[in-house]
Amino acid sequence: MFNPVVRGWLNYSGSSYRSALHAIFRHLDDSLTRWAKQKYKRLRGHHRRARHWLQRVARRQPELFAHWQFFQSTAGQ
Repeated sequence: MFNPVVRGWLNYSGSSYRSALHAIFRHLDDSLTRWAKQKYKRLRGHHRRARHWLQRVARRQPELFAHWQFFQSTAGQ
């Protein structure tokens, strides 16, 4: 549902103003962290634990969200 929109942002703004995308994608990851805290009982009240859980998911399955692939491609640069 979100990937086409995120891919559009990457294609439109990613070529000219990549640094602006970091703040947007950080906000998206924060929203995913809040979702995980609500969904999984063991993550409730543990923001850091939820953030680490999300990072592990991103490393394991980077194709779930387009911005995770973007960050992996820019991590080596």
